[in-house]
Amino acid sequence: MKPTSKEASGRELPFSSFPHSEPIHHFHTKTDEEIWMALNAGSELAFNYLYRIHIGLMFRYGCQISTDKGLVKDCIQNVFIQLRKKRGDLTNVKNCKAYLFTCLKNEIRKKIRESNRVYVGVKEEEGFPISLSHEAILIQKEQECEKVQQVQEALNQLTTRQRQALLLLYVEGMSYQEIAQAMDFNEVKSARKLVYRALSSIRVLLKK
Repeated sequence: MKPTSKEASGRELPFSSFPHSEPIHHFHTKTDEEIWMALNAGSELAFNYLYRIHIGLMFRYGCQISTDKGLVKDCIQNVFIQLRKKRGDLTNVKNCKAYLFTCLKNEIRKKIRESNRVYVGVKEEEGFPISLSHEAILIQKEQECEKVQQVQEALNQLTTRQRQALLLLYVEGMSYQEIAQAMDFNEVKSARKLVYRALSSIRVLLKK
């Protein structure tokens, strides 16, 4: 299906042909590999399903890479436009969310380079903000902090990569294998090591 003019501008994708519940009902029991195979075979329902399920998560993740919400929205649309164009030639994917996060990260970086903007991941001092709701999840998981303020101060002293790994683990609920894929690690143990070091640093900082 040829993208419309709105698709080309990265503003909107045409999903009016399906009721909201139809893609969800059809694919919610399918594995990621089955959904991806259906997408690659040209299924509009699979395309709609992936968009509806992941667009909110992708936006939240993208906003941790760039504070330009308009840019993030455009990049998300571009990712799905490219998926539609490449149907029939897509590589095998076992985890849709990790793959889409990786595509979004790469797309945002590309757009920032093209517009000569500063990518927050380039400079560690720029930070990788995590909102209070994210901090609350971290507190619940680790049970090592009494106040959100203390966690925020500790998080601010971590590296960008450490903060990103914690976001993917505790907020997005990714496994270490998925984190390794999203962060371009060659081995899962690299993701585990990064998270372990981040949590160790937080423990030390909180004790202080």
